[in-house]
Amino acid sequence: MIPAFLHILHRRQGSFRRVSPGILLPVIFLALQLFLPIASARTLTDPVGRRVDVPASPRRVIALAPSLTEIIFLLNKGPRLKGVTRFSTTPEAARALPRVGSYVHLDLERIVALHPDLCLAIKDGNPKYIVARIEALGIPVYVVNPLNLQGIMTTIKGIGDLLNASTRAEEIVRNMERRIDRVRSRVARTHTRPRVFFQIDAEPMVSVGSRTSINELITLAGGTNVTAGKAPYPRLTWEKVLTLQPEIVIISSMAGGHTPQWLKGSWRKWPQIPAVRKGKIYLVDSDLFDRPTPHLVDGLETLLAIIHPEVAKKGKRTDER
Repeated sequence: MIPAFLHILHRRQGSFRRVSPGILLPVIFLALQLFLPIASARTLTDPVGRRVDVPASPRRVIALAPSLTEIIFLLNKGPRLKGVTRFSTTPEAARALPRVGSYVHLDLERIVALHPDLCLAIKDGNPKYIVARIEALGIPVYVVNPLNLQGIMTTIKGIGDLLNASTRAEEIVRNMERRIDRVRSRVARTHTRPRVFFQIDAEPMVSVGSRTSINELITLAGGTNVTAGKAPYPRLTWEKVLTLQPEIVIISSMAGGHTPQWLKGSWRKWPQIPAVRKGKIYLVDSDLFDRPTPHLVDGLETLLAIIHPEVAKKGKRTDER
């Protein structure tokens, strides 16, 4: 709902005509800037190389991706969040916040109506043209690019700096680093690199290539990704899977929306595959692998427990065949 005092009226033949709200967006935001106190700002370079003028202490933040919502809460800055995207369900407090569309289909009018002083966006997800339109309205947009574990840690530090939570950000990153180092030290004691197939969709069959965070996790956990290659998310036929001969099959719980029984049953039809023959088919929680947050370290520990149970003293063991 647009405040009445911000409607622009045009006199036309002795009457007033209301202008479409869609046309008013730039004018509305300009008017808001005139009525709101001007906060001190600073210029930062975001992870994709853009120079962004941001408030010294943002108070009305909109997170344009679920992972960013989660990170802000981890930084104990949830009260500064005034809007989030669909599927921002973690933590529970995020469910009560206003929605601004999905991270791909953002509602520009809704964003403006929430009067943000900063939007946080993600490069691989939020459309560039929407980011540009938000910026054209005078709303600063800080874009992150968490492609791997290091990128996630950089993102956490960057958002921590933006929201005056650098100490908490450093704590989170140090904890991630300690856990990653612990996995590395355990993998160093192993002598095999089992062939792993990680399934993220079922119809069609989709796995992960080299330029994905899941590939990084498989490698760190002491496995060999049998679908490593240039395609980030290759589609495969069962005939192709047979040639790959994976020794371990790991299935994301969100693969195609099917039941665990259906997903595992589709593999059991192929006893020629070593993983099937040896009963090494596992279902994992997709939340530990789908979003670029510290939960990827939980995913790493889960993979270690699956791939090298002989050295994994603890980890989120999954539902075996």
